[in-house]
Amino acid sequence: MDFELSDDQRALQEAAAALLDDLASSERVRAAAKDERGYDGVLWKAMVDQGWMGVELPADGGGLGLGTVEAAVLFEQVGRHVAPAPFVESTLALGALARAGAEGWVERLVGGDAVGCVAWRPDAPVPYAPVSDVAVVLHPDHVVAVDLTAGPPIRREQAMDLTRPLGWLDLAGRPTESLGGDEEANELLDRGAAAYAATLLGGAARVLELTVDYAKERVQFGKPIGSFQAVKHRCADMLVDVEGMRSVAYWAAWSIGAGEPDRSMAASTAKVWCSDAAKRVMASGLQVHGGIGFTWEHDLHLFLKRSQLDQVAFGDATDHRERLARLLRKSFESAPPVC
Repeated sequence: MDFELSDDQRALQEAAAALLDDLASSERVRAAAKDERGYDGVLWKAMVDQGWMGVELPADGGGLGLGTVEAAVLFEQVGRHVAPAPFVESTLALGALARAGAEGWVERLVGGDAVGCVAWRPDAPVPYAPVSDVAVVLHPDHVVAVDLTAGPPIRREQAMDLTRPLGWLDLAGRPTESLGGDEEANELLDRGAAAYAATLLGGAARVLELTVDYAKERVQFGKPIGSFQAVKHRCADMLVDVEGMRSVAYWAAWSIGAGEPDRSMAASTAKVWCSDAAKRVMASGLQVHGGIGFTWEHDLHLFLKRSQLDQVAFGDATDHRERLARLLRKSFESAPPVC
């Protein structure tokens, strides 16, 4: 089995990186944090124009006809650039709506005429909820779509991550449409966990690069701090974490796209590892950078704050360890006896 990205997938990766290097620079990310819209409209339009919203939709349905691995490539780049646009959330919402045949919302989301968000549970804070038109809400045994344009606006809450508006959904009195039952709920949970694992990977990989570069440049006692053994070990541990994240994130994406029987285990494993590893990478990045890493002027804090919300989106590491235990127990109970 070839574990490398294909030529087409690498071309997609390079094109996405080029677009985000241009339109999601740290200067634009900081500017978007002050924008009343809650996201960068130019960046969002560019993503839509490039067809990103239709990455998993069939070509005859207005999409790119690609798959979950290609979507993970885009999610990773979004995390790598802390891109201030509702791509991950709208893509997850679009997928749930498309699988349920909600064509009206699908057309609007693909065309960028609407913004979507996803609540992994009804009482969870939801990124981009204050600026979304439709919300997909995951319950333990079913999924629903909620029209957010009917009713009062969702109030924006104070949040550590200033690059994304955050709010709690007020569902009372809003039109609701069923998108499926238990099977659809598990499908959305798998896809959400895998998507945020990929964004965590992107952010952690970029923090590793920032940290290594800083260790080469920062001089203490007449030497670059990267020459000190303690700093070397910390950067090496960060690399191990990031490469582990890469393996599990793309394994989860591939498993979901291939319809593997163990795809739920793959998705939960990815969310566990990426959540825990991202926390370690961010802590090590701050340790190596020292006080400068805490300041508004340095980019590191943007990744730290984005990562903290992504770590709990669609369940934190503890949630998914418990899910893995249930899945494994169910697997053992259904297995034939050994003797």
